[in-house]
Amino acid sequence: VQYAYKDGSFQGFAARLTREQVARLTADQRVEYVEPQQLTRIAGYQANPPSWGLPRIAHRRAADNQAYVYPDSAGEGTEIWVVDTGINEQHQDFGGRARMLVSFISGEAVTDLNGHGTHVAGTTAGTAYGVAKKATVYGVKVLPGSGYGSNAGVIAGIQYVVQYARPYKAVINMSLSSGRSRAVDDAVQAAVDAGIAVVVAAGNAAANACDYSPAGAPSAFAVAASDIANQEASFSNYGSCVRVYAPGVDIRSLWKGSDTATNTISGTSMASPHVAGVAALYMSMKNYDSVGALYADLINHATYNVITNPSLDTANRLIYN
Repeated sequence: VQYAYKDGSFQGFAARLTREQVARLTADQRVEYVEPQQLTRIAGYQANPPSWGLPRIAHRRAADNQAYVYPDSAGEGTEIWVVDTGINEQHQDFGGRARMLVSFISGEAVTDLNGHGTHVAGTTAGTAYGVAKKATVYGVKVLPGSGYGSNAGVIAGIQYVVQYARPYKAVINMSLSSGRSRAVDDAVQAAVDAGIAVVVAAGNAAANACDYSPAGAPSAFAVAASDIANQEASFSNYGSCVRVYAPGVDIRSLWKGSDTATNTISGTSMASPHVAGVAALYMSMKNYDSVGALYADLINHATYNVITNPSLDTANRLIYN
C-alpha cells in the first residue's frame, strides 16, 4: 500500500496490485470503485515580459490597470495551501509567512526543486508579487522537481490539508492537471465537505476542462487563463467547468534557487493562484459558513463580459478582488 486515505469523507488507498488483486477488489461489494493511477503534471510556458496580473484583477476596466488596490486585511488570518512542487519558504518576498510542511515525494528534498510551486505561492501571497499579502502560505509537495507525478500523491496531499487546515479560513490551490479521475474528484469533494475551498487550474491543453481532474471536479473552482489584452489564452482549457478567468500569460512571481529569485511564466497554473489569493481576501473580510457561499461571492463579484474571445460554453467572467 502506497497511501491510505482516511481523513474526511474520502476513504480509500493507493497500492501496486496484480491483475488478480484488481479483479478481486473490483468484485468486492465493499469497494465502490477501482481506477488506475494517472500521470499528474504542472503546466507553464516560459516568457519574459513584466507581470501585469495584480492591477488587472483590481480594476473593472483594463484602461485603469496601473495600481494594485486591495483591502487592508490583505488575507490576514487565512491559510493558503499550495499543493504543488513545494515552495521556497526562505524567499524574502514571503516575509516569514511561508512554511514548507510536508512532502509526499520519496527520495527528494522537501524544498521546491522545480520553481513552479514557489511561483504559484508568490502569486497567492507574496509581499510584492502576491494577491493576499498577509495570508499564511503552507507548502504541500506532491510533485517532484520534474513536475510529473501521480494522482495518488495529489490525493495524499489533499488529505493532509483536510487533516490540518482551518475550516472556512483556508483555500487549497492546485495548479496541476491529469486525465479525469473519480478518486481525485472525490478527494476534492471531501476537502470542500470539510470547509476548505479548492481552487484549481483549468489546464493547458486548449480543450474542455471537464475532461480533466481536478478541473472537472464538480466541487472545484476551476480557473481559465486570460492575457493582458483580455483575450482567452491560446493554451487555456475552457468549457462549462470553468468558473472564472484570471491573468495567466507572462506572469512574474517568485522562483527557486535563492531568496530573491523571480521568473516570468505562463499557464492556467498562473491564473489559479490569483483566484486563490482573492478567496483569501474574501475570507479575511467575511465569516463564511459554507464553501459554496465563498464560491458564489467569487463569481458574483467578478467582472463580466470583458474577455473578448471566450470559448463556447465558458462563462465570461474575470476575477475581481
